[in-house]
Amino acid sequence: MRIGELAAAVGVTTRTVRHYHHQGLLPEPERLANGYRDYTLRHAVVLARIRRLTELGLGLAEVRDVLADDAGKDLAEVLTELDEDLARQEAAIHERRLRLRALLEASDGIPAEGPVSPQLGALFHDMAHVAAHSPMAAKDREMLALIETTTPPEERERLSAVLGAAFEAPEAITQATQVYALLDDLADADPSDPRVEEAARAIAAWIPAGMLPADMVDQQGSFLRAFYADFAPAQAQAIRRALQILEGEQP
Repeated sequence: MRIGELAAAVGVTTRTVRHYHHQGLLPEPERLANGYRDYTLRHAVVLARIRRLTELGLGLAEVRDVLADDAGKDLAEVLTELDEDLARQEAAIHERRLRLRALLEASDGIPAEGPVSPQLGALFHDMAHVAAHSPMAAKDREMLALIETTTPPEERERLSAVLGAAFEAPEAITQATQVYALLDDLADADPSDPRVEEAARAIAAWIPAGMLPADMVDQQGSFLRAFYADFAPAQAQAIRRALQILEGEQP
């Protein structure tokens, strides 16, 4: 058989046959006097087996193990490992679908910063009217979504609990609105503006206890440098000063 005939008989492409030669899975046939490869029935049998194994999901390295005479793993062991791996993938897909369903069925819709956890989504919903009119509130939502994404699961749950408890208080949203307004007013101000200290003290009084990690005031941290750079100079100074207040430092 020619390579095209072999490929057609087994249901693969000639490129696939050449790839299997290159990977050492399919032995090279003898060549005729005219230089063409001369494939036999044995090549078709091996090629068909390779196709069946790859369709099950085996990688080429695993196929090589199965085909090798001195394979370290027999077919049953390889297929058992594949089955276990597929079970893990299936469980992960199921978990992802549950999360997607929760987002799609949320009565308050998906926030612009989403997807986020249901807890953070509920907070965003409660603060939606504030974020719609305050650039600083919108920026704060982005920061909370970033923190939730980058923190470990256990820390994420702790922060959700802290935020949830903080915003249960009736005056919480009013206080947040006032803080955002103070910061919005500093968008074009000088860092030496007296309103910076007023905003800083309001922020320090508003931030829930336990919300910030202990090393948040590390002014040399690369994350904080990028964080401050995202704000206008007076706004960054107010936030920096608020962190100092929380640490009991003086100006």
